[in-house]
Amino acid sequence: MTTDNKALWKRAFTTDPKAVKPITGKQYNGNSPKPYWIIERLTDEFGPCGIGWGFSIVSERIERFSDTDSLHIAVVRFWYEYQGKRGELEQIGQTKASYLSSKDKFIIDEDAPKKSVTDALVKCASYLGFAGDIFSGRWDDSRYVAEAGAEWEARKRDPARDSTLADWCSAIQAAATGGELKTTAAKALQWAGNDTDAANRINAAIEAKKATAKAKEAA
Repeated sequence: MTTDNKALWKRAFTTDPKAVKPITGKQYNGNSPKPYWIIERLTDEFGPCGIGWGFSIVSERIERFSDTDSLHIAVVRFWYEYQGKRGELEQIGQTKASYLSSKDKFIIDEDAPKKSVTDALVKCASYLGFAGDIFSGRWDDSRYVAEAGAEWEARKRDPARDSTLADWCSAIQAAATGGELKTTAAKALQWAGNDTDAANRINAAIEAKKATAKAKEAA
């Protein structure tokens, strides 16, 4: 049997556009995944934190560069259970702990240690493919972002609801034109509620039914 070494990578690679935020406070532009979404995805793949995956802080320190500028650095060891085996890796996260703002105001970031640990954790997850499309530069392509959004909408879709939607579309096609079609269409749209995609597909089925009926009348 051939083993797909990138099976996990492929599942983790695509990022939900709703879980992406622009990078701020840096000397460069770009995007990054929302850390708590990464935690959710790790839980999807490995199970609850502390059971299927987890991490420990190996070390942390403050590097001082001047009376005002300092950097918090944390080394994090990340572990996970996958296909009956334990994996482990380390990464470094860093955050400005103190600095002068653009208006020469002295800033102390009391959350710097937490941010450094989070930074390192996200970096560890990226080595397994999580948010790989962002870290590999794919997110710079607007067409790719649209494709990623469509993929995640498809992932979130309820198979049972899709089956019911198909049933409603079939019922519309089978309904006799006139009162029966109107009643069936109204019930189907009521079922769709605020689901725009479902409503669009039902309306398309209605229009297709009307077009078919019109063609038969003209024949």
